[in-house]
Amino acid sequence: MTSNQPLTTVDPARLTEVLDGRWAQVRRDAREQLGEVKYAPVYGETGAEARERITGLLKDLAATGRTRLGFPKAYGGEEDSGGSVTSIEMLAFGDLSLMVKAGVQWGLFGGAVQLLGSERHHAAYLADIISADLLGCFAMTETGHGSDVQQLRTTCTYDPATQTFDLHTPHESARKDYIGNAAKDGRMAVVFAQLVTKGERHGVHAWLVPIRDEAGNVLPGVTVGDDGPKAGLNGVDNGRLSFDHVSVPRDMLLDRYGQVAEDGTYTSSIENETRRFFTMLGTLVRGRVSVGGSAGSATKLALQIATRYGEQRRQFAAPGEDREIVINDYLVHQRKLLPALAKSYALHFAQEELTSTMHDVQGAADVDEAAQRELESRAAGLKAANTWHATATIQVAREACGGAGYLAENRLPALKADTDVFTTFEGDNTVLLQLVAKGLLTGYQDSFGSLDSWGKAQFVADLVKETVLERTAARGLIARLVDAVPGRDEEVSLLDRGWQLKMFEDREKHTLEGAANRLRKGASNKENRLFDVFNDVQDHVLRTATTHIDRVVLEAFVAAVDRTTDPAAKALLAKLCDLYALTTIEADRGWFLEHGRLTPTRSKAVTSTVNSLLKELRPHLTTLVDGFAIPDAWVQSRIVSEEGPRQEAMAAEDARVKAAHGSGTAVDTPDATAVDLEMAPAQ
Repeated sequence: MTSNQPLTTVDPARLTEVLDGRWAQVRRDAREQLGEVKYAPVYGETGAEARERITGLLKDLAATGRTRLGFPKAYGGEEDSGGSVTSIEMLAFGDLSLMVKAGVQWGLFGGAVQLLGSERHHAAYLADIISADLLGCFAMTETGHGSDVQQLRTTCTYDPATQTFDLHTPHESARKDYIGNAAKDGRMAVVFAQLVTKGERHGVHAWLVPIRDEAGNVLPGVTVGDDGPKAGLNGVDNGRLSFDHVSVPRDMLLDRYGQVAEDGTYTSSIENETRRFFTMLGTLVRGRVSVGGSAGSATKLALQIATRYGEQRRQFAAPGEDREIVINDYLVHQRKLLPALAKSYALHFAQEELTSTMHDVQGAADVDEAAQRELESRAAGLKAANTWHATATIQVAREACGGAGYLAENRLPALKADTDVFTTFEGDNTVLLQLVAKGLLTGYQDSFGSLDSWGKAQFVADLVKETVLERTAARGLIARLVDAVPGRDEEVSLLDRGWQLKMFEDREKHTLEGAANRLRKGASNKENRLFDVFNDVQDHVLRTATTHIDRVVLEAFVAAVDRTTDPAAKALLAKLCDLYALTTIEADRGWFLEHGRLTPTRSKAVTSTVNSLLKELRPHLTTLVDGFAIPDAWVQSRIVSEEGPRQEAMAAEDARVKAAHGSGTAVDTPDATAVDLEMAPAQ
């Protein structure tokens, strides 16, 4: 299968249909309900002004009814977890502070009450959480323990005499930090701490803990601090929480996975503490999925701004011509935008597949632990891929707009600042990749401790004996394409989809086997400390995770092309998929050359083919970003909002140059060797 169809004009609406996917109605409703300028960012606010505005918008958002999507029908919800994540993803096209605050309120705080609590918690609190009458926090991260949640230092000790828990912060590094809604608005917090009863610890659990009264006064024993100015997300009131022997009633334990009786007896349906811990955290995967999707929305917005600006911004005239060249016509500019755009499409389809899997797994009547673990791994990997892509691409978009991209009024600086933290919240990306690799290397065994505790002998014993790649939703399609590839790679077209898939699969399998063999070899030497065994191969382990996610993303893109019904849109997406596959190979061609998967000649051919694809896709640049269907009111970028008048001015300038040239009048044109120092996006 080769994608060699000629490209024709494509209606962006046909691309939107493919992108909108399973929750198309949720996306359409968001554009209609929230496509107002009030949901876009405001420039030049103070921190206090931003917080006040975002809190007001949070209440407006609750009034739209969108906040009930993920909650049970018995409490006014719609039991649509996939729709809930999609709604947050759409909200991220507007003010990202509102997206984060909404995610804290309904995803983290509300989600924890729903998924970790029991019926009495639902009946008492969910309706007020949905309506935003009860604003809350998600207090997990500690100053001294972020990624290693299983080793949190906060304790919650049960006293049978009073039938209460004693919640305590033993030292400063155990305080809860970076907590959204804590500094100003939160009245209650879901607090994660070590459960202690009858002198025995039972691992990390969660409690509902009031931190302010209805008048907003901080309650006795609770200390609230403000994290202060941040690089971005100024509308989110991040704060610190400490507890000095705060009394918490027994029934405020969110006890779906662990119960404490009146006499202090602890029971759980999951006896193994580690397994119980990861099961609890696994139910909260929705937040991680939301962050990845939201990063994707911010990236699409940045690409739309840069692409539209590149259609109107001119720079340097070609020899013998009077008019300067539109910067989107430069190959170097296409190299900036089109590969990033191809990867954004690829990640979007992978994110859609992930959201659908999450919805189905969490909505099943019985818990499928293997499916849950695979979901957690996929969510971790795609969150890392999406957020790192956002950080890199928004910077590229800023540079592509030159000096204009540095102005607050053109949105890109805010997108950079607001999304920068995405790489470290809801899981640090490097740690998340270790989670992905751990699952690949062990087949999701339950014998692990915290993410940083790689030093377990059982880990080596459980290493996979044989590498088996778990394919994505389009298993049959992918298998057929790979199986159809002829034996000699150098004779296969670079545009053969099966060959592209085979290259990604082969790289992942080789990397995975290599990491496993290095771990076995290190562990076989009894003189080696287990920490050193894992530490010495950590770079290889992380690369294993990266190659896995690259393959998953490509397969999702291939599946999306296959299900596209409009012929013109299908051909365009196929070319874009080629670009994603080949630019990924090109970026890692050192590995492919070193391991004999590419010859030097074929490696050069990859680059020339990429350049040919860029030329084919150039006429469709604006079509591809228009396919995102981002409401104009959300964009809030002057260089885009003034596009119409700028285009008219350019047309007038073209006419003036043409008329002057025809009459023999001298025309002032820029020196093609000069550099516009003020706004020079392409040089």
